[in-house]
Amino acid sequence: MVKSMTGFGRAEETVGDKTFLVDVKSLNGKQFELQLKLPGFLKPYEFDIRKLLSEKLGRGSLDCTISLKQTGNAKPVSINTDLAKAYYETLADLSKQLNQDPSNILSTLLKLPEVITPTGDTLTQEEWQQFSKVIEMAIEDLNQHRLNEGRVLEEDLVLRIENISFQQEEILKLQPLRQLKIRENLEKLLNEHVGKENYDSNRLEQEMIYYLEKIDISEEMVRLKNHCAYFKEVMAEPEDSKGKKLSFILQEVGREINTTGSKAYDVKIQKCVVLMKDELEKAKEQILNVL
Repeated sequence: MVKSMTGFGRAEETVGDKTFLVDVKSLNGKQFELQLKLPGFLKPYEFDIRKLLSEKLGRGSLDCTISLKQTGNAKPVSINTDLAKAYYETLADLSKQLNQDPSNILSTLLKLPEVITPTGDTLTQEEWQQFSKVIEMAIEDLNQHRLNEGRVLEEDLVLRIENISFQQEEILKLQPLRQLKIRENLEKLLNEHVGKENYDSNRLEQEMIYYLEKIDISEEMVRLKNHCAYFKEVMAEPEDSKGKKLSFILQEVGREINTTGSKAYDVKIQKCVVLMKDELEKAKEQILNVL
């Protein structure tokens, strides 16, 4: 099971006389990074909200917005005049630069964050417990989206690994012919430039064995096969966060492919290596989105 880092979740629920709307968006990222926007009266619970999101969502670049829809009886509000003045000066200056009419600035100003806030509004402990469930609902919605995206990623990654394995099978078919071709070419060069009667055939055989052992790719092929099998095993594991582990395995796959290419000395095998590298790069691009 593979889970994507990208997704979107939303939940809306009424707690007491307040209706909360929670939006959570996630993009890929190496660590847990959170941009949190919430009403001022929820500031005392900011640490708890961040902790909840971190525990439930793991890594990724997250953007969480919590907004309030006031219901029930009207409550007194306060205007943050210092903040309103700061907003006004910036907007007035911008209107002047754009040659726009500044007469509508006030209506826009009142809609900006934290300019108008309920007076003395806060959450009781019981309301916080209920509200935390709203956040969990949004997280669950996001995780479901991540799972759906993950299924598509898993199908593509399996395809890339299977394509690499297919090219490996082609290399294994070419391997015996490659060794025979190298031997024949070396003997042909010696016969043409030295003469068969001018070199020791036994010494040639020893040198040939040493040379063929140096360019043998049997170990690389075994390790590559094991890495591909292990990659599929890790993808099938039930744990959520496995993107980093899969990335490390792909690095090992790439190492064996590169070593095979450097030892190939065969046009057909080099073509297989190029195709494997192409599939590997596509897998690396996709693995960046895996949780």
